[in-house]
Amino acid sequence: MDDGRLSVQVAQKVLIPLDAAFECGPGELLALTGPSGSGKSTLLRCVAGLERPARGRIACAGRVWLDTRRRVNASPQQRSVGLVFQQYALFPHLTALGNVTAALGHRPRETRNARARELLASVHLAGLEERRPAQLSGGQQQRVAMARALARDPQVLLLDEPFAAVDRVTRQKLHRELAELRRTLAMPIVLVTHDLDEAAMLADRMCILHRGRTLQIGPPHEVMTRPADALVARLVDLRNVFEGVVRGHDAATQRTVLDWHGVTLDAAHAPSFAPGARVAWTIPMSAIVLHRRDRPSRGEHENPVHGTVQECLALGDDTTIGLRVAGARDALLTLRVPTHVARRNGIAVGVPAGASLLAEAIHLMPWRDAVSEGAG
Repeated sequence: MDDGRLSVQVAQKVLIPLDAAFECGPGELLALTGPSGSGKSTLLRCVAGLERPARGRIACAGRVWLDTRRRVNASPQQRSVGLVFQQYALFPHLTALGNVTAALGHRPRETRNARARELLASVHLAGLEERRPAQLSGGQQQRVAMARALARDPQVLLLDEPFAAVDRVTRQKLHRELAELRRTLAMPIVLVTHDLDEAAMLADRMCILHRGRTLQIGPPHEVMTRPADALVARLVDLRNVFEGVVRGHDAATQRTVLDWHGVTLDAAHAPSFAPGARVAWTIPMSAIVLHRRDRPSRGEHENPVHGTVQECLALGDDTTIGLRVAGARDALLTLRVPTHVARRNGIAVGVPAGASLLAEAIHLMPWRDAVSEGAG
């Protein structure tokens, strides 16, 4: 059934290796993220028809744009795609109005000017129609590029690092504007970004790529707190990735008992891992609670660990603490607390400290030596 969905499956071994697949529904924003060289922009170019993968199938709204087995390969002009590049690629000799009008060739000539003005107004550029790109700020140029992409009446909108070239304040403003604009767009939107915070803020789902391969797709919070394996955990910047052994499961309490090099921990229930299985596990910094030094609290009874502060780095309102945990092969546990909390508790390098690990946030993953080397 045609519901406007974008479906992508591509693979190749030469040039930039690819083995990726994803879908994006109408009205959904999917973020493609991963390290530099992971194939994010290449995938977008494949969707737009600017590159042809060795093998694959790409379809949108019931129309096949690429099917290498059937030798189908629609040209970029035949694909209903709106594309915003990182550097915007505006025509420098045309005004903002002229840039948008240039993408309206499929509409009757007498309607183009009004439609271009309407699109510029939708991206908050009313009154700036006659300015050329050199007379516009970076954020304003990005808005012109967005209006031009929408001028094609596309079935899918592709955004390739569209906020990378602007300052932080402008980027935050553009984030809000995209969030507002997308509520009016009933089409798939695919955003390429290396910024995990940006992906988490804007996307309905995120797709983690590594060396051209799809590793995990899901809601941002799920991917960033329940990674599929230790490699994904590192790619989403989870600092605490360790090795453990499953000791058993308790269905009544919905807990799994984990041995962390001699330290026993209760973890979120993970019955798919057999007792005795070697696993990787992770916990977000936000789920580690620093013990108060003036008086204990009830939370300190949940997976308490103790050790010595090895790292203490204050960055504005937050302080990152590296706690060398006694008994767990001196593994380094990283947590973050408000700076005033660190000061109140006398946190400094070399002082003893305790912390609790919230059981529900301890996530178990398959152990793979190749990607888990160095786990504590």
